[in-house]
Amino acid sequence: MKRILPLSAALWALSMPAFAAADSVALPSPELSGGRPFMETLAARKSTREFSPKKIDSQDLSNILFAAWGISHDGKRTIPTAKNQQDLNLYVLKTDGIWHYEAEGNRLTLVSTTDIMPYIALQDFVKDAPLTLIFTGKNEKDAAMNAAAAYQNVGLYCASKGLNNVVRGYVEREKIEKALGLKNEKVIITQTIGWPYM
Repeated sequence: MKRILPLSAALWALSMPAFAAADSVALPSPELSGGRPFMETLAARKSTREFSPKKIDSQDLSNILFAAWGISHDGKRTIPTAKNQQDLNLYVLKTDGIWHYEAEGNRLTLVSTTDIMPYIALQDFVKDAPLTLIFTGKNEKDAAMNAAAAYQNVGLYCASKGLNNVVRGYVEREKIEKALGLKNEKVIITQTIGWPYM
């Protein structure tokens, strides 16, 4: 469903790169090999609250989203879910808008170009980060378990790749839910990702 944006949001959208105007963007296939050995990755995993504005390219983004909520084999997700109900949705906040991740086609679908950074970046270290994942679900208890599995996978990918990440609950959930147009879902948690300063 298309939304009518306020003038300020519409002008902000016009300033975005050309591909932001597309309703859907195909991601490259996730890379299924490479990276650090698993035990080294576990040892390297950490939360870091420092992010440069350096862009995360489409390949790394595809890999991150696959780690979080992709489809790996036989229609199975890359994470276990409570009661196998797969109660989780994944939204991607980038500088060009808010996108919904569709694992079946490995695509991003544009949800809104509304600037929700003021609801996300309540801590200064988030403001420069190029990427924040927003995990939502219907049953808060089950979805919280699912989101935990997803953000741990992402944290491990970040450790393997040399990216910084931190899981964050300090956001304005109700305002984000309204911006996303959520009806029967709640924002469970967010995860901010970016490159360290070099």
